[in-house]
Amino acid sequence: MSISIDEIIDNFSYIDDWEERYRYVIELGRDLKGLSPEAMTEANKVQGCVSQVWLTTELSGDSDNPTLIFQGDSDAHIVKGLVAIALITFSGKSAKEILATDADAIFNKIGLHDHLTPQRSNGLQAMIGRIKTDAQNALS
Repeated sequence: MSISIDEIIDNFSYIDDWEERYRYVIELGRDLKGLSPEAMTEANKVQGCVSQVWLTTELSGDSDNPTLIFQGDSDAHIVKGLVAIALITFSGKSAKEILATDADAIFNKIGLHDHLTPQRSNGLQAMIGRIKTDAQNALS
């Protein structure tokens, strides 16, 4: 995707209505290149999400601080949008950058934590946890 997390935060600041914000999240999910059915395996499934979410991780670059490329998908429209936001935040960054990124601060700027159901919020935390675990494992 060719949009940055800063642009997403900026776009959210112009949208006052949460119905419109949800539509924007869904739109981000529609723009996300989904995974192939072959990649939707149990090994790629994110545990802790009520909706089905899959993430794949590819490493490249320096073995001391590799870059992680994530791809993801979900069977739910809003959740797929959350996957898109997480990938925009973390994919293409080095493992150390990923571990240093304060995802809660980013999602608080957007205001997502206050407007997600507890299940979606837990799922988002599970996605971020998986991404950070993959980054930590890449450094090991």
